[in-house]
Amino acid sequence: VQLQASGGGLVQAGGSLRLSCAASRRTTSNNAMGWFRQAPGKEREFVATISWNGGSTYYANSVKGRFTIHRDNAKNTVYLQMNSLEPEDTAVYYCAASRGSYSGSYQDEYAYWGQGTQVTVSS
Repeated sequence: VQLQASGGGLVQAGGSLRLSCAASRRTTSNNAMGWFRQAPGKEREFVATISWNGGSTYYANSVKGRFTIHRDNAKNTVYLQMNSLEPEDTAVYYCAASRGSYSGSYQDEYAYWGQGTQVTVSS
């Protein structure tokens, strides 16, 4: 499975971006998907996850209420809508496909990773 993340860019604080993660094959429609991020000098951290059918989502406290994860299995694509962006959201964002239909915030639960897309939020 190959994952291609896109949609990153430079945005001012308070702005919005939508990230997309396209999977190379339909297999991922049976798997939970997640978004993680890594800021300069910091470890990669969990952002959000969504179950195989989109019925369950879970967010890091730092993004809850501002970010929304959703998926379109017909397009093999997962999205991360990011609103009210803050400079602290600046990071490389990675999408990942889980080993199971439901997953949480642990990176070990995810078997496949995309290449990352840079998000920069200016103050």
